[in-house]
Amino acid sequence: MTSNQLFRWLLMVVFFGMISISGYFRYRARQVGEVIPREREGGLAVLARVLCAAPLYLPIVVYMFNPDWMSWAALAMPVWLRWVGAVVGLAALPVLYWVFSTIGRNISETVLTKEKHQLVIRGPFHWVRHPLYLVATIILISLGIVAANWFMLAMACLALIVIAVFVVPREEVELARKFGDEYQDYMERTGRLVPRLFR
Repeated sequence: MTSNQLFRWLLMVVFFGMISISGYFRYRARQVGEVIPREREGGLAVLARVLCAAPLYLPIVVYMFNPDWMSWAALAMPVWLRWVGAVVGLAALPVLYWVFSTIGRNISETVLTKEKHQLVIRGPFHWVRHPLYLVATIILISLGIVAANWFMLAMACLALIVIAVFVVPREEVELARKFGDEYQDYMERTGRLVPRLFR
């Protein structure tokens, strides 16, 4: 097995690990709690999700099936750095599990809050208000490094920008509307995507 084949297999393990963890907890949340239809966010938000998800996930799937089809975006990268990407991606999977298990039935397919939504401030949410976005982005960046692919890296970084600029602020408006002063106090104690060093 060549190093490129090994990295391809590692990428598949990380990617399917991420999809499996996310799918499992989202399925459980749908079974035991309220499901908010995506249409309630509005047609523009649904379209934006599709337009962002396609260039983010499609190259990863294409690379898994045939890395040569993504060779146009190959990036010269030392093998040791690709190993670092693989280790970070694998190490992030238990953290992703922790985030999902902590948020439980409150996980939503939208930025809207559920009728019986609870404000979760324990576990990873004790330090960061949106750890799911942070961990998912770390995993996606690690996949771009494992694949040594500049397009995958660029899409992961672009996703982080879109999340930070558009998704998180809208989600926080909804949470502040739902939980009022309790959420305002929580915002003052925690970082949005990275822990706050000084309070």
